[in-house]
Amino acid sequence: MASSALQDDSDDGMDEFMDKFKTQKYENAFSESNWEKEFEKVPMFMKTAPDEINPETHPDLACLQSIIHDDDRPPEEQAQCLKDEGNEYFKEKDYKKAILTYTTGLKKNCSDQDINTVLLTNRAAAHFHLGNMRSALNDAVAAKKIKPDHLKALIRGAQCCMELRNFAEAIQWCDAGLKLHPTDKKLQELRAAADKQKRAAERDARKAKAKEKKDHSEREALLAAIKERGVKLLQPEKPPQHGSDSEDEDGGSAAGVAELSLDGLSSQEATGARVFMDEQGSLQWPVLFLYPEHQQSDFISAFSDSSCFIDHLAVMFGEELPPWDTDSKYLPQNLQLFFEDEEKETLYQVDPETSLLKALQHKRCFVKAGTPSFIVLVKGSSFWKQFLTGKKTQRL
Repeated sequence: MASSALQDDSDDGMDEFMDKFKTQKYENAFSESNWEKEFEKVPMFMKTAPDEINPETHPDLACLQSIIHDDDRPPEEQAQCLKDEGNEYFKEKDYKKAILTYTTGLKKNCSDQDINTVLLTNRAAAHFHLGNMRSALNDAVAAKKIKPDHLKALIRGAQCCMELRNFAEAIQWCDAGLKLHPTDKKLQELRAAADKQKRAAERDARKAKAKEKKDHSEREALLAAIKERGVKLLQPEKPPQHGSDSEDEDGGSAAGVAELSLDGLSSQEATGARVFMDEQGSLQWPVLFLYPEHQQSDFISAFSDSSCFIDHLAVMFGEELPPWDTDSKYLPQNLQLFFEDEEKETLYQVDPETSLLKALQHKRCFVKAGTPSFIVLVKGSSFWKQFLTGKKTQRL
């Protein structure tokens, strides 16, 4: 009877407990709005691992991680678990975390060299996908030292060398691998590609060297021609200095005058053109005409030193005048040309019938930044009078 009474009490209690669900809602139950979020807390259903594992927010995951990283277990078992964990990060393309995990596995110093080799090759793969080719190559080398016949290490080493454009070394990796794996298609393809790239790089290097030699020869010939004509170059960063002690009234100051060197022909970056020698042996200069009255300019990319100024002025101010010449004053017969001697603060007038070479050979004409420049004024104009007032002028 006592037993029957206890049974009745138990049944009654269960009925009462179950009756609560009819009137009270279970607070921690999944709902349509939160089931996905709750599932994400379960390690089995997680799509991605959290950056930081907090025991309070992810107790199950923290428990699993403590099992994986249990230092009481053998190093081989710990390294194996870390390798597997790193592989999961790798599959998720989280290569940085994969590298950290593989590195932790290597620090376990396990005695299983197969595991260490895989950790190294897998870390090399993660570095490779991040573009860290040097680190990837170092890991491939380390893996190859442990297991010289490890196929993935050999392939990865060759791939890294290809990316680093060290094609000769890539071929060495492939040859070493093909001795051990003679039928591996990946190594065969890599070797063929490395050999092709190596030959192309060598060909490009030969072409570049030949072009460099040709360019140097042409520039030396150009400088010799400039020197022979007596043209003086100025370093663009060192304009003439006023009051130089070495000033000579006839020949002028040597200060700021460039030795005939490649530095004196540096206008190409600024103007897109530089002096060159044509097939007839004439020097073609980039020349700048300045019109201070209107703050305008003209640039001639190739002005032969044997041509006269009037040849170009007749074209620039011929039938059609520039739009800024509203008074139609800039007619060839009205124009005067000057070059400026900045050191002596003197303007030298150039006859339009004069050749460019004769002007450049003047003892006070210095070519700055590889580009001769000339000021163009309208003779007799009000601006002409104002501009020349107080300035020293001389005829060429």
